[in-house]
Amino acid sequence: MALNPVPIATTGASHTAQQFRMMVKDLARDNQGVTTGLDLKITALGTPGAGVQISDGSAVIAGKASPVQGYYSAYNIGSDTVDIAATGGTPRSDMIVLRVEDPDFEGTRNPATDPIVFWEVIPNVSSTATTVPSGYSAIPIARIDIPASTATITNTYIKDLRKVANPRRERILIPYYVTGALTEISGTSATWKTHPNLTLATLAIPAWAATAKVVFAANGIRLNGNFVYGRFRFILGAVEAVQEVNIDDNAGPGVRRLYIEMVETIDLTTTSGAAMRGTNQTLKSRMRTDPLNNSGGAIGVDSGTTFKIDVEFLEGPL
Repeated sequence: MALNPVPIATTGASHTAQQFRMMVKDLARDNQGVTTGLDLKITALGTPGAGVQISDGSAVIAGKASPVQGYYSAYNIGSDTVDIAATGGTPRSDMIVLRVEDPDFEGTRNPATDPIVFWEVIPNVSSTATTVPSGYSAIPIARIDIPASTATITNTYIKDLRKVANPRRERILIPYYVTGALTEISGTSATWKTHPNLTLATLAIPAWAATAKVVFAANGIRLNGNFVYGRFRFILGAVEAVQEVNIDDNAGPGVRRLYIEMVETIDLTTTSGAAMRGTNQTLKSRMRTDPLNNSGGAIGVDSGTTFKIDVEFLEGPL
């Protein structure tokens, strides 16, 4: 095939369906999937039964029958339903996909009378399957893992397989410069404390964010005393980081300075994480001394201390 000599939106020209499919491919940046993290989510019926419901939304699907097929744009307005067959004496996994079957490239569907894009239930897939069968012009929406002798589908059986075609990202980089007098924590208590006892930043959590990747660092933490040993992390809103890093220089007496950094991923799809989406949340530094190894030295913060808050929010299925 040769270069198409008439680009899209040329006055007086005719444009083929293939041109529009190739334009969808260009706009999708050669990626397929749902448009946003809320699109085409599968859940149990309002009253659980022998099927599932699919939320509204849109998606882009790559044509796989031909290398020049291009991409298709599909959308669902309102809620749709898909029937799921009951299992017999053994469990079964079914995959629900959003499929395109264009008669220009495959199949015998008639666009005048038949759906060209449709939900398809692929039965008896592996219980770990996450991708559509080879050659399918389709995107996976969910896998339904159904126990034996079951006709009613509940949310516990549904494994979300959606991927956002072009997920949004937003990065926030905030420096915090400590002012005021020296403050210290010391002793052998394992209790986490907000240190320094103030808010370092207030973050606007995007409503579309599924995760927050946080790099949290402090430069110039002041250590004073023999064998200062403790821990360092942050708290975002009501969610405290699970990871923690050591404050430990294994040095002798006298004042010295330390750089510490930690990295954490906050899941914003959990109950506590979801409550933060679309709101402003504070980020604070948390430190503690270690009851076994600290010899009474102090962990201090003063005007020689700075903090770095580097957060990237990433869209994903919600």
